[in-house]
Amino acid sequence: MHSSLCQRFWITKGRMLCRKTVHSCVKCLRMQAASASQLMGNLPSLRVKPARPFLNCGVDYAAPFLIRQGGRWSKTKVKCYAALFICLVTRAIHIELVSDLTTESFLAALHRFIARRARSHNIYSDNATCFKGANNTLCELRKMLKSVTFQEEINNFLTTEGVRWHFIPPDSPHF
Repeated sequence: MHSSLCQRFWITKGRMLCRKTVHSCVKCLRMQAASASQLMGNLPSLRVKPARPFLNCGVDYAAPFLIRQGGRWSKTKVKCYAALFICLVTRAIHIELVSDLTTESFLAALHRFIARRARSHNIYSDNATCFKGANNTLCELRKMLKSVTFQEEINNFLTTEGVRWHFIPPDSPHF
């Protein structure tokens, strides 16, 4: 703006006058606004340290799917879900089909996951009721198995199957 005025007229303190006019103009101010940049937090140490796949993983359910029960030509459709186990380091995904949202069906999917991919040290999940029920069932099972009567028989199995369960804070989908 100032350069085009200087070609025709000589205005004393013209640059300061142009700058003052541009800064007081709402349209010009909005056009020159700098976009905000979001600061990212540091990644958790579990995601940064190299580890074998699925040593630390997250679990969640995918939306319900309708599948045909009884074969290709069957007209009966049943609702089922997909349990997603996501590795926190490599971002690999293991998918297990789950028939319903009960704790027993999730524990069966977790057992299949452990049989296929090996035991996980840390499992992260949201606060769904089936996950809370699975955590409570595993804790009760661990307490029962650590009792004196069962400890002699399956001491080796119990020490190798210790899994720590972590819940993300409620109402925080960004976790």
